[in-house]
Amino acid sequence: MQSIFKKLSTIALAAGIGMTSLSASAEVKTVTISQAFQSMLYLPLYVAIDKGFFQDQGLSVIKETAGSPTAALSSVLSGSSQFSIHGPEWTAIAASKGANVGIISNAVNGAAVWIATAPDVKFTSIKDIKGQKVVTGLMPTTSTSLFLKLLKENGMNEKTDIDMIQVPLGTEPAALLGGQAKVAVLYEPGLDQVAIKGMKVVLGFPKTYGPYAFSSITAMKTVDPVVAQRMVNGMEVALRYMAKDPKGAIEIAKKEFPSQDPQVVENAVNRMMSENVFPKSVQITPQALKIAMETQIALGNLKEQPAYDTFINQTYIKNALTLK
Repeated sequence: MQSIFKKLSTIALAAGIGMTSLSASAEVKTVTISQAFQSMLYLPLYVAIDKGFFQDQGLSVIKETAGSPTAALSSVLSGSSQFSIHGPEWTAIAASKGANVGIISNAVNGAAVWIATAPDVKFTSIKDIKGQKVVTGLMPTTSTSLFLKLLKENGMNEKTDIDMIQVPLGTEPAALLGGQAKVAVLYEPGLDQVAIKGMKVVLGFPKTYGPYAFSSITAMKTVDPVVAQRMVNGMEVALRYMAKDPKGAIEIAKKEFPSQDPQVVENAVNRMMSENVFPKSVQITPQALKIAMETQIALGNLKEQPAYDTFINQTYIKNALTLK
């Protein structure tokens, strides 16, 4: 009898949360989200804030920049923020060590990493970079992790087959353009910073791996379910807006990155949208999570796949998907 009561209570709670968008204006709640970096990858979050989609859901969102994925996650673990946005692997690692955290929303669903080379480098496959100096981001970072996985899958070793030069994140473009190396592993907008200068884009991980849980929103499993639902709802509306109005999303990106060449910003957002880096909804599929976690397992950062049903909160996601 008690188990039946619990099930009924759960159903009632889910139904109540699903109605959040209808009554959000009754009480605006203020929350903080900690981002790893100010990153073009997090454009759906910026769109949701800029366009007032969170506010429409009854949520006032304060965005803070932690400086790293682990620092952003730590802010959630310590209670100084309700949400964080970064790669889900960090949440999985924390959960595997007993932290009561999980994923509530998709944010980036493609492996948003590319390889670019100097114009004179011949490239038909990854094996063509043998003997080359390769600039990558300083570990730990997903771009370098993916690159190491790609090398391993092709029977290559970063210590014997290439000369890998790790540099602070964001400085990879300067190292490539400055001649420190002829190959670089890059995020956006770094990729289009070098592409506009004549460097060749030779490999894209979004096309290589397909759907890939690259960045997501983390929360404690004890988070206020009302604010969590409002957060996921706002992200869902933002993703729909981006798919419908790419030019509007580009204008927001230009506003968020005023120091960047506007053409670079436009090229970067268009590339990420055309290569399905940004998801069409907040849903994270089991396959997208699995392939992302395989990267961390291959590198020894994670022992096993997280249990999808307990790691990804489908209640918030499914409710958001029903928004009109």
